[in-house]
Amino acid sequence: MWYDTYHIKILCLIIHQVELMFDIISITEFSRNNCLSICAFLVPANLLATLLSLIFIVIKPSLIKLLTSVTIATLFAITLSLHVASWWIVGVIQAPTFILLALATLCIGLNVWAIAEYKQKEPWLSKIIEHTLKVRFSSAN
Repeated sequence: MWYDTYHIKILCLIIHQVELMFDIISITEFSRNNCLSICAFLVPANLLATLLSLIFIVIKPSLIKLLTSVTIATLFAITLSLHVASWWIVGVIQAPTFILLALATLCIGLNVWAIAEYKQKEPWLSKIIEHTLKVRFSSAN
């Protein structure tokens, strides 16, 4: 039979290794114990990656560059949301958690908008910037 004791032992060993690899309690403990470091990295990284996505809307590079920027920014935002969730799980519900979640949600929303805006033939953001530049440089003469 396929389920002899040797195979059952191997299967239990594999399951135990997977449990160790995805131990959610250890991950959330790490998240809470290193909160300052995690937030000190994720907040600026999230803002800069989202800003890069918005800059890509204006300068119109290849779609691959935009999607890479959006993917990285979204991963930062999802990681920040999971970090906030680790605090909510233990009952820490304070203003900083809501502010961080709002930041992550805003960045995800802006990145989704960046993809939608990139697919338009005449993006309105580029028109506004071009018009502003024309007005500023024409009034300087």
